[in-house]
Amino acid sequence: MRCAVGIDLGSTTTKSVVLGEDGRILGRGITNSRSNYDVACAVARREAFDDVRRTLCAGALARTELPAADRPAFLERLRRGFQLSQYLVQLGALREFASAELPAVEALFAGSRLGPALSRILDALEAGAPALFAPDAPRRSDFFRDTAASEYHKLAQSIASPQQPFEALLGVFDKAILKVENRDIDIPFAEGAGRAIDRAILQSCLPTRTMAESIRAVLTEVYEHPLEVVASVGTGYGRARLPFPKEQIRSEILCHGLGAHAMFPGTATVLDIGGQDTKAIQVDGDGIVTSFQMNDRCAAGCGRYLGYIADEMDLGLHELSPLAEKSTRPVRITSTCTVFAGAEIRDRLTLGQRREDVLAGLHRAVILRAMALLARSGGVRNELTFTGGVAKNSTAERVLRQLISENYGDITMNVSPDSIYTGALGAALFASRMALAREEAAA
Repeated sequence: MRCAVGIDLGSTTTKSVVLGEDGRILGRGITNSRSNYDVACAVARREAFDDVRRTLCAGALARTELPAADRPAFLERLRRGFQLSQYLVQLGALREFASAELPAVEALFAGSRLGPALSRILDALEAGAPALFAPDAPRRSDFFRDTAASEYHKLAQSIASPQQPFEALLGVFDKAILKVENRDIDIPFAEGAGRAIDRAILQSCLPTRTMAESIRAVLTEVYEHPLEVVASVGTGYGRARLPFPKEQIRSEILCHGLGAHAMFPGTATVLDIGGQDTKAIQVDGDGIVTSFQMNDRCAAGCGRYLGYIADEMDLGLHELSPLAEKSTRPVRITSTCTVFAGAEIRDRLTLGQRREDVLAGLHRAVILRAMALLARSGGVRNELTFTGGVAKNSTAERVLRQLISENYGDITMNVSPDSIYTGALGAALFASRMALAREEAAA
């Protein structure tokens, strides 16, 4: 199977999209961006190809005796089982690196003896892993760091003592997780999926071993089916660091414009709020950029700004929007600098203002900055497509819809659940066009 690949190396996340010869999306992958951009690129790309295999598995199951009504549940078990295999391998790497960091952290905390506590925590993480990826478990973060950190912190709090200080245990984790993220941990898809099938058998998902073996045989064909990459294109905040030749690099602006147009063909204006920057883009009927504006100072009003605020309030990034939605009297936030905004928030909270009201004001401040960029780029034309990681924040989306309506009237606003992949999709489309041009030139 021939395919084209797009990589969007952002400041906080790296995304990959794989397109088939017909232009259909076959797979997507996402990972944390790291100090080692080569690793981030490799992991996101591999995640996307694992997703391609899962897509092919869905079609292959039609050749088995598994009833059609049971296939979606089996595929979900397969996906979660594969994720569990990945998670356990990464936990093994976390144990390795945490053990290596132990002496240095103990030296900083005189009298501490962290080894027994660390072993208990890591043993509990491994024992609790299957429950995290059970078929009926709530969907977890796409990132190992988020899932592992959440569980590790809970366990560390429960067993912390004067000889095993909570801060010291967190210090071990913080040092180790950086090394885990910067190691390219490759788990062969066939191996991970094979384990997933075994778990499905044990969980009585498949009625007979004969059916299980026939499914294994069909899926093995999928695992071994060759995937030929005919072209790759990279984009994003860190695109200059991507391991691609210069001719295979495209600007974020071009890729987000084309990607948004591919998702929503009626797109005329694109607002992308990512981790490090905000982009307001105008495109024509073919998705070609006609004008744009970007924030020209710092990450204020972007994803990292919200992440900084979450840290200030000791909240997870995913908790910001639900809390902001409880606001009854949003506070006006005037600071445009991320650091100054943090100081202003502390002052507001000290004065007794509610966290939810402060957060509601922060979300409005973020979108007001974006509105100014939209105005400078040429305003908002019908249709507007909202992309980037912040597009997944429901409060940001609600405030944007409200301000668009107030300032521009009845405008169709598009938001895709896969909006974070917009830049990678645009890059993949450029790669597909590049491959087609090569074939035409060779003909």
